[in-house]
Amino acid sequence: MSSGVRSLSVSAGFASTQRMDRWWVSPAATAFGLAVLFGYLMARAFYPTHVWFDPYISPVVAPPLVTPASGYPGSVPVDVAWLGAFPAWWPAILPRSPAFFIPALAIAFRFTCYYYRGAYYKAFAMTPPSCTVRGLPRRYLGETRLLWFQNLHRYTLYAALFVLACLWWEGFAAFFRDGRFGIGVGTVIMLVNAGLISGYTFGCHSWRHLIGGKLDCFSCNGVVSPRYRLWKNSTWLNERHMLFAWVSLGWVVFTDLYIYLVSSGAVTDLNTW
Repeated sequence: MSSGVRSLSVSAGFASTQRMDRWWVSPAATAFGLAVLFGYLMARAFYPTHVWFDPYISPVVAPPLVTPASGYPGSVPVDVAWLGAFPAWWPAILPRSPAFFIPALAIAFRFTCYYYRGAYYKAFAMTPPSCTVRGLPRRYLGETRLLWFQNLHRYTLYAALFVLACLWWEGFAAFFRDGRFGIGVGTVIMLVNAGLISGYTFGCHSWRHLIGGKLDCFSCNGVVSPRYRLWKNSTWLNERHMLFAWVSLGWVVFTDLYIYLVSSGAVTDLNTW
């Protein structure tokens, strides 16, 4: 008696599949989006001009550990950077950019993120490019050799939390200019940026493990643990982790672009100062 299940042959060529949908759209769009957004941020990190317009600071360089004293129009003022200007011994071949210090920790967090790893593995390594689609003929070694650093994701979380706290500080500091309280379009943009990054960070799998892991019971003795409530809220964000990953990344780019345009004089910031 036939079971009603038909056996399908699978060819050995790259991208061979039995799927009938346009499976290639997702990895192609992912590759394009990652290349554009991270490419923009990388370019801005190497040449951080117009990243400051009092009291706004671009998330590309925030918080600024050091800043160039000259050569970069619209750079963070020396008295705002934590350690002042770049030292005189700084190699001329290296860019004088605050982005390669504390802000780089946020990039390390995103690069090792479980969602982003799956996204760029499919989009660029193509092993495989999508589910039930034949990938490139490569030997899979996991994350034990070249990509061993991916296992540091749980530790980059601590750095990302520090950067996030700094972004919130910068956002609230953007209510004040020369000691006067006010609000501008840039203030709102910076606060939304911090909020979206918070949604991305607190939906992270490592964060959920930090607040809800290593427990045998969430409601022992009939009492619901406060950690359970935190874990449940984080779960809501985790279910939308991909959404927050993309929207927060795009908003970082938008925030930097807005501050660049205001600092360079291309647009006028509407504010109450």
